[in-house]
Amino acid sequence: MRLLLDEMYAGLKEHFEVLWWEVRTVQGAGLGGARDRDIVEYAREHDVLLVTQDQRPAELAELLGVKHIFITNAMVTKMIDAGIREKYPSI
Repeated sequence: MRLLLDEMYAGLKEHFEVLWWEVRTVQGAGLGGARDRDIVEYAREHDVLLVTQDQRPAELAELLGVKHIFITNAMVTKMIDAGIREKYPSI
């Protein structure tokens, strides 16, 4: 599976590549600042899974049947909380 990282996640490209993912970024695809619909259409046309923190492209992807993962603030908060509790159990 190939990933398409939305603009806010472009800095994670190398991290995913280390984990053997084939990764494209919105900027690298020439879609920096593009409309949400254009990004979702690109994901569909190139059969890549869109990784985004923005609700609108996630909703459009859902409606169009495009593979995607919507990273919510709640997901990030839970991950950070778990990391803190694991590293500093006495806090």
